[in-house]
Amino acid sequence: MKTIGLIGGMSWESTATYYRLLNEFVKARLGGLHSAKIVLVNVDFHEVEGPMQSGDWDRVGKALAQAARQVQAGGAQCLLLCTNTMHRVAPAIEAAVAGMPFLHIAEPTARALKQAGHTRVGLLGTRPTMEQAFYRDYLASRGIEPLVPPPKDRELVHRVIFEELCLGVVTKASRAEFRRVMADLAANGAQAIVLGCTEISLLVGAVDSQLPLVDTTELHARAAVDWALRAD
Repeated sequence: MKTIGLIGGMSWESTATYYRLLNEFVKARLGGLHSAKIVLVNVDFHEVEGPMQSGDWDRVGKALAQAARQVQAGGAQCLLLCTNTMHRVAPAIEAAVAGMPFLHIAEPTARALKQAGHTRVGLLGTRPTMEQAFYRDYLASRGIEPLVPPPKDRELVHRVIFEELCLGVVTKASRAEFRRVMADLAANGAQAIVLGCTEISLLVGAVDSQLPLVDTTELHARAAVDWALRAD
């Protein structure tokens, strides 16, 4: 079994989900007392969230590149960034650990969508994930058209993520709003909903949507375990 490297802390609530899933998937595959081999560097989210909100992506990239070097120095053999939004600076992270496999979160997501035959999907996430090219273009390049909510609902989704879910707060009112947003995406032709933020699965599940939900956190973790257990 190879060692999986994680850059976490964005937020730590969703990083805890990664840790649980990685160990559950390894145990399901190998049985007994097996668990995942993991090196985790948990960043202080406060130090990267501010620059992200202000659009200082260069500063974000430098901070996460340093974290990536720490993960590599700890003995990890591949690297996962435990957040969708910060894949905006994936090139800076990959450059910092050249030669170390970087498992991009959108790759297993796109693969799962293609396997299911989905070509038009609703995309929920932070404002950068929903509005900027780095994530939408990744899906589009694989033949998947991402649909995002209108501006007012994008602001709602972004606010709930940062002011509630990243703080471990889950409310019925926000769940109801997300249900409405997902129903509107379905009405506009979405075939599935991509939970393009690692915290969203803390708020909504399959019972909350008339469409299939595509959980990027679960797919990312499963892909990492597949990689770690694959014979070279």
